[in-house]
Amino acid sequence: MNNPLIGVTGWTSQDEFSVRQTYLQAIIRAGGAPLIIPPTFPLQALDDLLSRLDGVLLTGGGDIDPARFNGQPHPEVYEVDPQRDELELRLASLAAGRRKPLLGICRGLQVLNVALGGSLLTHISEQKDNALKHDYYPNIPRDYLAHSIHICSNTRLLDILGTAEIEVNSLHHQGIERLAAGLHPVAFAPDGLIEAVELPDSPFGMGVQWHPECLPDSLPMRALFQAFIEAAR
Repeated sequence: MNNPLIGVTGWTSQDEFSVRQTYLQAIIRAGGAPLIIPPTFPLQALDDLLSRLDGVLLTGGGDIDPARFNGQPHPEVYEVDPQRDELELRLASLAAGRRKPLLGICRGLQVLNVALGGSLLTHISEQKDNALKHDYYPNIPRDYLAHSIHICSNTRLLDILGTAEIEVNSLHHQGIERLAAGLHPVAFAPDGLIEAVELPDSPFGMGVQWHPECLPDSLPMRALFQAFIEAAR
């Protein structure tokens, strides 16, 4: 059985390039082979790269520049990386258009939404009525289960996780405001914030707002990565 080649995006930190090992470990554990894509990857070569990949994982990290979606500037916006924004937005758009297996995590869900024409809340606690606390970072363990989510019926996510209610971690201060036309919302936090989306016409096109890679002992979260890798075979 082959090991699908999964492109994994990362970020720059000063003069270094980074990807959290938890993303790579989750892919390998599920039977995939990760290939790291730096933000400096030449944009003119993205099309050729995508043709060689079996799937794409858009990782978490700093915020997307609010100018990319006509969002409200906010002092809490952090670690904006124009190169990363440009690369990931193009990659997400190309992958969605080609129906390439695609999983977006946290920022990756937001990238997918913006790439397809949606917008974001730039700071949830000040822009959403009755918002829960979603930004359990950086001084709280990444596997801390912060709140429950409800998963909608008749969705791929429900089929994969096998439960309509599950506790998740939460490490973000931004979230979906206007959902892109090509996406379906499939999970919600108790305050109504969208926690997961699907591309309905893709063999596997999904974004989740939590960090399943940080919950390796959770069988439903392992099942999510296994379904992603299986779709990429």
